[in-house]
Amino acid sequence: MLKGFTHARLACGCRLTFREGVEGSPVTVVVDEKAPQCVIPLHVRDLPVYDFREALRPPTRFLPLEEEEYEEEG
Repeated sequence: MLKGFTHARLACGCRLTFREGVEGSPVTVVVDEKAPQCVIPLHVRDLPVYDFREALRPPTRFLPLEEEEYEEEG
């Protein structure tokens, strides 16, 4: 169950709504109403707005193994 905010208004004038999320994401953000003056093509009414932050996505490339610690010769 969602708690707190149910709607938000962006600077471009579009109105967002928050819905129950899917697996891996607790909340889905959906464009509820697109503002007439909005020029952002990603804002489409009734479509979800996705979070593209790298921290929330699994890596898409091979990650190097961590190097083990070493002692300096002395």
